[in-house]
Formats: sequence, C-alpha cells, structure tokens
Amino acid sequence: MNLFPLLVIAITLLGGGGFLAYMKMGKRKTTSSFVGKDQQTANEFINVKDVRDKYLYTRDNKIMMYIKISPIAIDLLSEREKKSLTKQLTAELSAEQKPFKFLAVSRPVDISPLISDYSQLMASTSNQKQKELLRNEMFVMSNYAMSGDVVERQFYIMIWERFEDGIEREISKRCYELTSKFEGCGISCEILNQQDIVRLCNLVNNPAYSHIEDTGFNASIPLFTNMNAEG
Repeated sequence: MNLFPLLVIAITLLGGGGFLAYMKMGKRKTTSSFVGKDQQTANEFINVKDVRDKYLYTRDNKIMMYIKISPIAIDLLSEREKKSLTKQLTAELSAEQKPFKFLAVSRPVDISPLISDYSQLMASTSNQKQKELLRNEMFVMSNYAMSGDVVERQFYIMIWERFEDGIEREISKRCYELTSKFEGCGISCEILNQQDIVRLCNLVNNPAYSHIEDTGFNASIPLFTNMNAEG
C-alpha cells in the first residue's frame, strides 16, 4: 500500500491547522493593541487633567488661566481714537515679557434677553395679530440660535506656567496684572472661573456646543476611537 498520498494529506492538514491558529493569535493581538492604542478618554484627547477654581491643569504638567476680553466697536471710533488706543495697548503690553496666547472663537448668539422681551410683550397685549407676529418672530429667532447660523466672536487671553507647588499664587498675580493693563486702556475684561473654563473648552473642542446650555460636572469617561485604523 502506498503511504505517500496519506502523508501528503496529513502534512497539509497539520500545516493548514497551524496557519489558522497563527492567524487567530495574530488577530487577537492586533485587536488588543487597537483597543489599547487607539481608544482614549476625552480628557486625554484635549490634554486636560483637571479644572479647579480659576485654573486649568494639563496632562503635560502646565497650569493655565483665561481672561475674557470685551469686544470693541472699532467702527464707532475715529481715526485719532484708534491710534490713541493702539498706542496705549502697545505701551501697556510691551512690559509683558512672558508669552501669552490670544484666542478668537465663534459662538451662537444668546437671544434669551430678546425672547424674554417678546414674551413680556405677548403677555401685555390683547391684540391677537400682534401676539401671532411675536410668536412667529420668537420661533424664527429660536431656530436661528439652535442652527448656529447667527454667531458672535468672543476673545480670550490664555496664560500658562509650568506646574509646581504654590504656582497658583504667581500665575494669579500675573493674570490680575494683565487684566489691569487692559482695563487701564478702557477695555473691560474678566478672569474665567471653573464653569466658564469648561464652557470655553467645549466651545473650542466641540463646534456643535451651545453656550446657553448649562454645563454639568457629572463624572463621565467618553471615549474617542480611531476608525481609520480599521482600514
């Protein structure tokens, strides 16, 4: 009896079984590395470690503070006033030796005061036609706000230091000094607190975010998955 064909079949089956086992192990390892490498929390993605009081702490060992700058209606100033304001700002900021970042971001316009006025007008009038017009106007304005078609620019100054024990006092002093320089030029500004910093982070990192919503601080761990890794 010729055993050669049987040996060939046995070797083929063993080789095929070994190859399938190797492929399954490799697939498991790839899947495991994909989950570990390409999934990360939202905080890791945006480099935020913690937000407390007026400070944002980053994962790369820095501490940050933010100043909100009130916009200026340049069109309402004369050429002389513009030049005077420019010289004042240049003189004040020229003494600032450390770097800072200027942020300009867009956000949906807050129409809540206008809606409140319309609601009061509706309550005070008995004219049904006027009520209908006000109701339609409120509906249109609400749709504009929800769609994000009507936006306004907001301006911020961000300063930072490398984190170490007691650095909060030093960066706070610098932040208040910078604020006084703008206010000395007639530009009002404010230092962001914890909730305002969270809103700003949402505004920068989530384009669909609406500033008029209340921002909660409930513990959650959203995950980002790199879908391109599958291809």
